[in-house]
Amino acid sequence: DVQLQAFGGGLVQPGGSLTLACVASGFTFSDYGLSWVRQAPGKEIEWVSFIKSGGDITTYAPSVKGRFTISRDDAKNTLYLQMNNLKPEDTAVYYCQGAAVRGQGTQVTVSS
Repeated sequence: DVQLQAFGGGLVQPGGSLTLACVASGFTFSDYGLSWVRQAPGKEIEWVSFIKSGGDITTYAPSVKGRFTISRDDAKNTLYLQMNNLKPEDTAVYYCQGAAVRGQGTQVTVSS
């Protein structure tokens, strides 16, 4: 069965950085486009970023463009999200999505 597990969340001060990782199994990782989404307390799921199969095309939500970078390592079945210049409004549970499945998330809290 398809499984995705996100790691790397934590507490960080405004302006800080974090790198999230998502390890996948149960499907041919390299064949799929993959996304990061997030859900802040009391809010709906928000799409954050997408990377195409092969990694040659990436897209970002306007709220994170220029601060976040999505990447993938197909040899390790792992998706990454490098987050720089974090803001309090980036506080959310972050999830990876692929093969029509949303994995278990990781909490990111941006606070001084």
